[in-house]
Amino acid sequence: MAISSDATSPATEPAWTTSRIDRLLSSRLVGGSNAALRLAAPPQGAQRVWRSIALLLSLEVVVGIATLVVAFAFRHVDGLVTPASWFRGTVVLLMTFTLFGFAWAARRGYWWAYWRLRLFSQIFPVVTLVIAAVPGLYPLWMTIEQIVFSVLLIGVGDFLTGERMREWYPNPKRQPDAYVAVHV
Repeated sequence: MAISSDATSPATEPAWTTSRIDRLLSSRLVGGSNAALRLAAPPQGAQRVWRSIALLLSLEVVVGIATLVVAFAFRHVDGLVTPASWFRGTVVLLMTFTLFGFAWAARRGYWWAYWRLRLFSQIFPVVTLVIAAVPGLYPLWMTIEQIVFSVLLIGVGDFLTGERMREWYPNPKRQPDAYVAVHV
């Protein structure tokens, strides 16, 4: 079913409605070469999975904010907060907000957003755990925070790579009929 906001379309409601935000989400600047690809119809039953992903990402935000609060509270204690701690805490919090944006766009049916969220939720935990393993780079409390961050993000990745999600968001090269081009 094509995306339409035309009042003269068939008697059934369109699968998706387009909005001003779709102009942004379907732009090549934001979504790359597959920006205009949107699921032809919302996946049935996906709301529960997206709520679980949103919960895990919300916990990531809480961890990120808590990291910066702890860093601020103990900023005068020698060796407990390093410049690397500030940098990592800020970057992780901003990165988590970006992942939220990808999740929101993927929930709206954009394949590029699903793919990026899936990719980053698999890469970031590995990178984070490797960095956490470097002795002396971060204080112990931050190494523990990195492990918690990784575990939560592995949970997001687990949802995204599950059989149902791969079925709901098939590769457009293999199953082009699952997507329509958003024309806004």
